[in-house]
Amino acid sequence: MDKFMLIFHGDDEIFRQMSPEAMQADIQKWNQWIGGIAGQGRLTGGDALLPTGRTLRGTGRVVSDGPYTEGKEIVSGYLIVSANSLDEAVELAQGCPICDTGGTVEVRPVQVLA
Repeated sequence: MDKFMLIFHGDDEIFRQMSPEAMQADIQKWNQWIGGIAGQGRLTGGDALLPTGRTLRGTGRVVSDGPYTEGKEIVSGYLIVSANSLDEAVELAQGCPICDTGGTVEVRPVQVLA
């Protein structure tokens, strides 16, 4: 099986506006979805990402605050999954709860370095 990275892009503002009950329901959806992938033995790893950090740009390695200070859509986390093909990895991504809040899932093959 090959490895694929599911990269989650979402609007952080949506989550800041959620009630505690809505936030808890959303977390439950994520736990069920990720648990289903893990239950199939396909979850290799992953983490949520905080909306803070630093970015290095250009040959001068200019450092700026935040991953995307000019945009409201952020990379909020990722999973690494095992699948037989890109299509199969996309099928695993179909149930991702970020799509329920207008976000996206980018599915990318992980390159094996020799």
